[in-house]
Amino acid sequence: MGRNIRKRRSPLAVKVTAASAALALGGGGLIWANFYASAHESNNDAWGGNRTKATAAQVATISCPDVGQKLTNVPDKARTDVAGELSNLDRQITEAYQRLATTRDAQTRDASFVQNSILQPLKERRQNILDRIKLEITRVGGTAPGDLDTLANCTGTPADQTNAGGQQGGQNGGQQQGGGQQQGGGQDNGGQQQGGGQQQGGQGNGGQQGGNIGGQAGNGPVAADFVDITKAQPNVQAKPRKARNASRGTFTTRCGVNTNKNHNTDNVIVAPGVKNGAHHLHDYVGNQKIDAFASNDTFLQGGSSCQNKSDLSSYYWPVVRVQDGSQDFDQNNDGGGKEGNVGKILTPVQAQIKYVGSPTGKVVAMPQFLRIITGDAKTTTNGLANANAHWSCTGFENKVQLTEQYPICPQGSKVVRSFAFQSCWDGQNTDSANHRTHVAFADVNGACQNGFKAIPQLTMRLVYDIAPPTIENGQVKNAYAVDGFPEQLHKPSTDHDDFISITTGNLANKIANCVNRGQNCS
Repeated sequence: MGRNIRKRRSPLAVKVTAASAALALGGGGLIWANFYASAHESNNDAWGGNRTKATAAQVATISCPDVGQKLTNVPDKARTDVAGELSNLDRQITEAYQRLATTRDAQTRDASFVQNSILQPLKERRQNILDRIKLEITRVGGTAPGDLDTLANCTGTPADQTNAGGQQGGQNGGQQQGGGQQQGGGQDNGGQQQGGGQQQGGQGNGGQQGGNIGGQAGNGPVAADFVDITKAQPNVQAKPRKARNASRGTFTTRCGVNTNKNHNTDNVIVAPGVKNGAHHLHDYVGNQKIDAFASNDTFLQGGSSCQNKSDLSSYYWPVVRVQDGSQDFDQNNDGGGKEGNVGKILTPVQAQIKYVGSPTGKVVAMPQFLRIITGDAKTTTNGLANANAHWSCTGFENKVQLTEQYPICPQGSKVVRSFAFQSCWDGQNTDSANHRTHVAFADVNGACQNGFKAIPQLTMRLVYDIAPPTIENGQVKNAYAVDGFPEQLHKPSTDHDDFISITTGNLANKIANCVNRGQNCS
C-alpha cells in the first residue's frame, strides 16, 4: 500500500545502513518450538528448516513487482474482478515463498533449484493471471497497461541483500509524482509533525549476518531491525508555519483499543470478497462488522466501538506480536502461523484517533465511504518510496521517528506506533484503482497540489507496553514485530494503516467545522 505523492524524506531516511542489509532467511508456518531445534536436526516440513544447511542457501526471499500499483486506470466495472486476480497474485507469492523456505536442503544441492523449481513456475502462473487481468479490463472497454507482461518475472533476493528493496526506490512502487511531504508522525498530542525519516542506528548491539535465521517463524525480524532509541540521532523536522487562515482545530474520536479482539485477515479495500486477502491479522476499532464481504450497503449496519455512535468509520491496522516463544489463537490459521505471523498478539494500551487541520487553509468534509491506505505493506520488495511507518518511544516522539528499525525503549518508556494519513483529496472519488491516486499528501508547506482539496487529516497513535528486546551475539531475543506478508520478513517499514470514513448524523461536516473553527472537539 502506498501513496501517489512522493514525500521528501530526510537524508537519513533514504540511506540503507549496513544493518538493513542483514540476513533474514525466509520462514512461515513454523510453530515456535522449531526455533529452538538443534542446528543438526533435519526439518523439511516447517518453515525455517535445518539451520545449519540454511546457511548455505543463497536466496532469502522472493521479490515480485507489485502489479496493483501499476493499475492506475481500471474501469469501475472491472475493479472487483481485477482485485480478485491481484489477490491471486499475492497468494501465489505466499505459496512460492513457503516452498522457498521448506526446500533449503534441495537448494544447497542444486544451485539452479530456486530458478527452475520456484521462480520459473511462479512466472508462468503470474503470466496467466496477468492475461486474465488484461482481459477483464478490455472486456469493459478499458485499456490495460502495455507493459503489464513485464511484471510477470520475480527474482530471488540474495541473503546479503534482503533489504535491497530499500534501494529500488519505487522501481515497482507507486505512481508518485511531485514533491509532497508527509505531515504528522506521532507527537504526544497526536498533532501534525514533520517526520518519518530513518535514523541511522547501525546494528543496535550487533546485526545478524550470514546465514542466521531471524524470527520465531524463521522469517524475521533480525537484530538489525532494532535500535536502542537512546542512541538514535534526532530526525524530526519542524512543522510547517501556519497561515493566517489555517484550520487549527482538532477532533478526537474515542474508539477503544480492540480489547474485544475483533480480528480478521481480510482487507475489504484491496481485496473485496476475498477471504484472507491480507495474509496477516488486523486489529479493528470503530465499525465492528468489517470483513472481506462488507460493502457500502452494509457498512451502516456494523455498529461501532466508538463513544460517538455516529462514527461508524473503520480503523484497522496489522497487529503487533511479541516473539517470546508464545503462541496465539491463530497459530495454525491462514494469515497467522501458517504464514509466518507468530507469537502473542499485543493489544495497545492506548489508541488515540484524532483529525487535525491544514496549516494553509480550511478543510472540506470527508465524503462518505472514502477509503485511504497509508504506508506500504511490501517495502521489502517495493522499496521505501511509499513507506509511511513511524516507530518511536514515549518521551522521544518529538525527537526520533523510525522507519526502517523498531525502537528498543528504555525502562519506563513504551513503544509508540503512529500514522498520519493523506490529507488531500481529488474532490471526486472515494477510492481509486490502485487505492492511492484519489488522495495525496500535502507538500512541504502543507498545501494540496494539482487541484486537490484539503480534508481533515486522520492521525493515529498506538502505544504498546512491550518488554525491551535484547541483542546477544548478533541474535535478537524476545523480538516484537508487525504482522505482514510472509515474504516481507516483518520489516518495520512495512507498517501500514487502513481507514474507511463512515458517518451518520452529519458527523463528517461537524468534524470539518470543528477543525475550521479552531476548536478542540470530541
